[in-house]
Amino acid sequence: MNSDDIWQQFGVATWRARRARLRRVVSGFVALVAVVGFLWWLREAPPQVRWSLDSFFLGADVDENGVLSTRVYIEVENEGLAAFTLTGISAEMPGLRLLPADDAQDERSMVTVERGGWKTVVRRIVITDCAAVPRKPQPVRFTYRTWMGSGSAEVIWDSWRLKGPGGDLPVAWQRALASHVCNKAVSGEWL
Repeated sequence: MNSDDIWQQFGVATWRARRARLRRVVSGFVALVAVVGFLWWLREAPPQVRWSLDSFFLGADVDENGVLSTRVYIEVENEGLAAFTLTGISAEMPGLRLLPADDAQDERSMVTVERGGWKTVVRRIVITDCAAVPRKPQPVRFTYRTWMGSGSAEVIWDSWRLKGPGGDLPVAWQRALASHVCNKAVSGEWL
């Protein structure tokens, strides 16, 4: 073997090593981009949550100042892949005011729901004007925190069914809630 053959073999081996290293670098870069993209998508995607309002326990409460309110029990179910912490619930609409959590009333301001789990959140709603509550479904805003950051989501609860002379009628959740509580207060069926 002469020196030209040795240099040629050395050049081929070096070229193959550089090509293999380049493949590893490109593969690593593509994998990094994929992981970063997936994590960004997780950060932007809201948790998979099912929200519902339990109407069975609705009562009417009139305090010493004549303020009409009710306690609502909101069921929060985590259908997502990771735990989340519910950090706030708010709703802005005429005739109703959703109050912030009151720890003295056993209303937790933050609730962590594990993957596949559920929790019940209790809040008080003040009804300021029974007739002013909108007839079209209105959203409730939830703020949350996950391991990837914070976010918010709006949800419109399903319509309730009220019994009427023509059968069951669908009514927007907030209108049905206000009607139910206002009727209990007027009839004296306070709970």
